[in-house]
Amino acid sequence: MTYDLASIRARFPALATTDDGVPRIHFDNPAGTQVPASVAAAMNRCMFEASANLGGVFRTSVAADQAVQDARCAMADFLNAPSEEEIVFGQNMTSLTFHISRSIGRHFTKGDEIILSRMCHDGNVYPWVLMARDHGLVVKWLPFNTETFEFDLDVLDTLITDKTRLICVGGASNLTGTLNDIKSICSRARDAGVWTYIDAVQSAPHVSTDVQDIGCDFLVCSAYKFFGPHQGVLWGRREILELLEPYKLRPADDEIPWRFETGTQSHEGMAGTQAAVEYIAWIGETMAQDYHDRYPAFHGRRKYVHAALDFLFDYEKELAAHLISGLQQLPGVKIQGVSDLSALDRRVPTVSFTAAGSQPADIARALADRNIFVWSGHNFAVEVVEALGIRESGGAVRIGPVHYNSIAEIDTLLAALREIL
Repeated sequence: MTYDLASIRARFPALATTDDGVPRIHFDNPAGTQVPASVAAAMNRCMFEASANLGGVFRTSVAADQAVQDARCAMADFLNAPSEEEIVFGQNMTSLTFHISRSIGRHFTKGDEIILSRMCHDGNVYPWVLMARDHGLVVKWLPFNTETFEFDLDVLDTLITDKTRLICVGGASNLTGTLNDIKSICSRARDAGVWTYIDAVQSAPHVSTDVQDIGCDFLVCSAYKFFGPHQGVLWGRREILELLEPYKLRPADDEIPWRFETGTQSHEGMAGTQAAVEYIAWIGETMAQDYHDRYPAFHGRRKYVHAALDFLFDYEKELAAHLISGLQQLPGVKIQGVSDLSALDRRVPTVSFTAAGSQPADIARALADRNIFVWSGHNFAVEVVEALGIRESGGAVRIGPVHYNSIAEIDTLLAALREIL
């Protein structure tokens, strides 16, 4: 079936909003996407019909229990997790990472080594830097090539030693858009007996994420990046989750995943997360039939979700190609990421650029005046802008189309940039 953009956009009420007759164009998606009406409806329903804490015998508590269980099952399908019991919910990726790092750090001793990436969002950097400080660990850094915007994994081989205990890396860069070969990284780590922690916040909204195929030990993502509410999700390998000592209150459940979910969680956020997964599954079932055969071992919602993500990624590559080609025609513009149109399988559609003689913040402000929403600055990718040498000059302008954006919106953006620059 052909891509039905009109049907997709109709599911997002925010996309129909105008200001003084001027439509809002959302290219701010790497920081957070808009939500389908079904997500808001699911959250409302949870708050109206299941507003209670868990574990009670009365109807609203039973309904809350079911909402949480349904959300775990949905995320297990989204990540192809072996069990929903390996799904941990939290406030966001950063909070979950700080929380789980406290438990992980107890398994390391002074002088042990961890490897961090120069391409990561600080949410997958500084929690580990602080953990290393507290436990006397040695931090090693995996650099990226600032010309190709990709890792050389031969360098990783030189960093891994018999003292390496943990490798933390992102599925995709939130600034350069590079899709990293996390499967190869995890394979190298497994061969060396090293744990891996994958930040999939920027990759999960764009590409099929299969934790069993990747071979990682932990993977985190955020539902508000894939058309859901502000909700963080962590998958952890069962044997490691059971090995780690949780930091929890005494009456809290000792079983996984409950023992890693501190306090009362956002049940409405979980319900919204399930609805976001169901929305993606709807695309897979109704539009991505030609992609079903890619997942012969998957069934039902799990098959639909992963087929949908492949289908949507192909459309997003068209958006990325149009955007990159247009930016390359603008004077003084440098794309800070993979720009080879034959290499779009190796990047998500998030495209950042700098422009000679213009401040990124000024460009973002001028676009906002035209109701075109983008981000500028370091975008919490501190190591990235430092490596690229653009932090002092204001970072970059970041444009992040997703599957509900159109070629026409990109043309509007490019026309605006021609005027601004």
